Amino acid sequence: MSSAAQAKTLDKNGDEITTVGFERFGFDCEVSLDVLRSLYLRRHYVVPADKAAAGTEAKEDEEDKFHLYQSKSIYYPDSHSISYTTLSRFPPVKLLPPSERKRILVTGGAGFVGSHLVDRLMILGHDVTVLDNFFTGSKTTVSHWIGHPNFEMVRHDVVEPFMIECDQIYHLACPASPPHYQFNAVKTIKTSFMGTLNMLGLAKRTKARFLITSTSEVYGDPEVHPQHEDYWGHVNPIGPRACYDEGKRVAETLTYGFQRQDGVDVRVARIFNTYGPRMNPADGRVVSNFIVQALKGEDMTVYGDGKQTRSFQYIHDLVDGLIALMNSGESRPVNIGNGDEFTIGEFAELVRDIVEKVQAEDGVKRPKRVNIVYKPMPTDDPQKRRPDTTRAKETLDWQPRWTIRMGLEEMVRYYKSKMDEGSL
Repeated sequence: MSSAAQAKTLDKNGDEITTVGFERFGFDCEVSLDVLRSLYLRRHYVVPADKAAAGTEAKEDEEDKFHLYQSKSIYYPDSHSISYTTLSRFPPVKLLPPSERKRILVTGGAGFVGSHLVDRLMILGHDVTVLDNFFTGSKTTVSHWIGHPNFEMVRHDVVEPFMIECDQIYHLACPASPPHYQFNAVKTIKTSFMGTLNMLGLAKRTKARFLITSTSEVYGDPEVHPQHEDYWGHVNPIGPRACYDEGKRVAETLTYGFQRQDGVDVRVARIFNTYGPRMNPADGRVVSNFIVQALKGEDMTVYGDGKQTRSFQYIHDLVDGLIALMNSGESRPVNIGNGDEFTIGEFAELVRDIVEKVQAEDGVKRPKRVNIVYKPMPTDDPQKRRPDTTRAKETLDWQPRWTIRMGLEEMVRYYKSKMDEGSL
């Protein structure tokens, strides 16, 4: 494994993080951090073809207890080609009795957040079906589960009805970054409304519990800081971001309509800025933009004067929150985010420092330090965004554990490994 996987990860209290998840509300979701990391931090390919032929990679694999669960695909740098192979063995999953094993549907399960949720649910031993049209998701994020008896992948667009038997539905399907949801604004609104309508209809028929991942964008450019769940928001209904903002707002309306009218058991998670491995580097989000630019030695682009603030949570904290909400008795909207607030300018400097640290540890020398440049602010970009997570703490006993620095270092190593293997 890389030095990142061997290094200690400390939480906000300085305690070492060795597992993620917990046993709460009668649902055990605690898994080893090393097992999860083996699914995303290790190289997907044996990079040097000559070393693979000589068997030097095999020696490295023998020292890695997770090597059995990794693809042995070979990357040929000279021709920029890949020789794929299938997994010889799947990562170990819990053996659950039928009474505890749930049939779980995850829409958008091949995306950034969805793939991490799928990893957790699979390792916990549940039957998982992923629904994705791969507009922004990728099969590679969950390819390590394809063929597993507990796993099924279906290429399907949620704007069309889908029939299946299930116990829980995590409805994540919708493009979530500005370049993607603005690419086809009408389709984004259609996905938010029709997709949610179809999945709620499925939940009604199967009596499944339904969780929708809403967004902090429902608060728009907020006039209340930090934002609590009872704040109604300050949204431009006709701006370029409205297709996503208003799409999620109407999806929440629809969700509570099914609860009141048809008795569907619903949960609403309002997700704030999240970062972590498997984020699409081309999705225009600030974290991935900064890291990729810094790793490539390009100028880091800050829009506006850099004084607008954001709060960022690590992906494992978000997955903890989603699973806790799904299995709790809380049916009101719940903010899931990190209250630690940074200006974008401060965040850019932090990313630059961490990239330089990782590169120095790996022996990479840059001819000059990356510059931070400022460009005009996009339309309707909110000035402040920070969650009030009091409800999550009180009703879910949930709060973020990962520091911004620890999460960023892991994400930098993920992108660096992607560049090393030639896939970024």
